Amino acid sequence: MQVMNATSILENPPGASRQRHSAEERREETIEAVIDLACERGPDGITTQAIATRIGVTHGALFRHFPDKLSIWRAVFDWLGARLGRLADAAMAAGGEPLVVLERLFHAQVDFVARHPGVPRILFHELQRPAGSPLQALARDIVGGYRERVKLLIARAKTAGELPPELDEDAAAVLFIGTIQGLVVQSMLFSGTLDMRETAQRVFPLLLDGYRGAKS
Repeated sequence: MQVMNATSILENPPGASRQRHSAEERREETIEAVIDLACERGPDGITTQAIATRIGVTHGALFRHFPDKLSIWRAVFDWLGARLGRLADAAMAAGGEPLVVLERLFHAQVDFVARHPGVPRILFHELQRPAGSPLQALARDIVGGYRERVKLLIARAKTAGELPPELDEDAAAVLFIGTIQGLVVQSMLFSGTLDMRETAQRVFPLLLDGYRGAKS
């Protein structure tokens, strides 16, 4: 009869898959588990035991890859920042007129959130915490960096004559992000009845109409 050693038991508790994972794969699984759990129960309700159970390891095995719970959340925010940054870079690198790129970015962002509904819950939750929380600066950097990319596209559209020269770039970027946030909130309120992607197709032209109707 084969006897499992201590390491095997830690990495493969009874009932869990016995497929071996690299440290990087396990970290990626952990991040995905946190995002999924955030959608199901909210960030405050996520325990390290729930994360371990979701990825199929013991509680102790989870901390072979992360020294503590805060480091797990830091990894989640690093992942969010990197993914959103790559999403924006890809939309801009594909080329086209500034407003074409802006629309591409809008729909790419909506699609990302639709596929990862736990993401806005995590960001909103952290941004609503009292100032000085350990992860709030990371959340602000993620949103701030994304806003700067949007502002750049709006500035380019103004230079190209696609948008009025008097358009307030800061306000326009806030409205862009706020429109996506509004779709997120609506999808939470009307879960199962609101298709974010389809609604975004109808909403974006209205957003552009607002930009083009700017008055000095």
